[in-house]
Amino acid sequence: MNKTIKATLAAALLLMSTQAFAQAWPNKPIKLVAPYPPGGQTDVVSRYFAEKLTAALGQQVIVENKAGAQGMVGAEIVKNAPPDGYTFVYVNSSMMCINPYVYKKLPYDGFKDFVPVTQHGLAPLAMVTTPSLGLKSVKEFVAWANQNKGKVNYASFGTGSSSHIWGEMLNQAEKLDMTHVPYKGAGPAIQDAVAGHIPVTIQDLAASGPAISGGKLTPLAVTSTTRWPRLPNVPTFEELGYKMNLVGWNGIMAPAGTPKEIVERVSAELRKVVQTPEGKEKLLDMGLIATGTTPAEMTEIMKTGCAAWGDAVKRAGVQPE
Repeated sequence: MNKTIKATLAAALLLMSTQAFAQAWPNKPIKLVAPYPPGGQTDVVSRYFAEKLTAALGQQVIVENKAGAQGMVGAEIVKNAPPDGYTFVYVNSSMMCINPYVYKKLPYDGFKDFVPVTQHGLAPLAMVTTPSLGLKSVKEFVAWANQNKGKVNYASFGTGSSSHIWGEMLNQAEKLDMTHVPYKGAGPAIQDAVAGHIPVTIQDLAASGPAISGGKLTPLAVTSTTRWPRLPNVPTFEELGYKMNLVGWNGIMAPAGTPKEIVERVSAELRKVVQTPEGKEKLLDMGLIATGTTPAEMTEIMKTGCAAWGDAVKRAGVQPE
C-alpha cells in the first residue's frame, strides 16, 4: 500500500471518528466558564445562554464563574481543558484584544489556544457618575475634575479592560490626571459607585443599567457609535467631539482542537437565540447589541479589530505590566 493510499485512508478514518463523536455529543453536562464575578454582563448573559443551550442540546449547560486577572484565570482554565466539546468560555474584546498589549506575560494566545464559536453582541459602555455630584454632562464632569485635579478616582472592571482604556483615553484627551482604580468585574465597581465610594466609572450597560434606571447613577455618555436604545437622551462620545470610536464585543470560544462539527452546532444554536426578536430585546436588556456571527466571521473580526485596540492602548499611554 503506497503512502498516498495510506494517508487517504487515515484521513477518512479520522473524519469518520470525528463525525461519530460529534453525533454522540453531547452525552454529559457542558461547562461554560464565565471569567468574571457574578453580577456583570458576562455572568448574566452566560446564564441566559446556558438556559437556552440546555433546552436546545438536551444536556445541562453549567455556568462556572472563574474570575481573576482581567479574564485570564478563566481563559487559562479553558485553554487547558480537553478539546472535547464540553468546555467553552465567554470572552470579550478586553480579554482577546487588549490583554496582549497591557500584560507582558499572558497565559494564553487568543488566536492559537482557542477556536471562535460566535461573536454574539457589541458591548458599548456608559460613563456614569454619582448623582450627589450634580453633574449632567461630560463637559460639566471635565470642569469638576479639573477643579479637583489629582484627587479624582475612576473605576474600571479590570486593568486592561475596555473600561480602563476608555477612561485613560478621556484622561489623556482632557488632561484630567484621574487615578485608575481597577475592580474584579463590573458588578463590584458599580456597587462602589452607587455607594458613593468612587465618583465616576465607565461600565457595561448590563451592570450599570439598573442603577441608571433607578436614579442611583447619572449617565453622561455612551461609547457606541449611535445612541443606546434604552438611553435615547444620552449622547455618544463621538457626538461630543471625542474621536475614540471603539466598541467592545462579546463572544464564545472553545479550546483549540474542539471538533469543528461541535463548534458549528453551538454557533448555530447561539445564533438562533440572539437573532430572534426576543433574543435581540433580551440582549439589549443585558447591555448588548445582538450580532451573531459564524466562527469564520468571528475569526476575521479578531484579526482586523484587535490591532485597533492595540493602537488605543498606546494612545491612552497604558504601560504593559
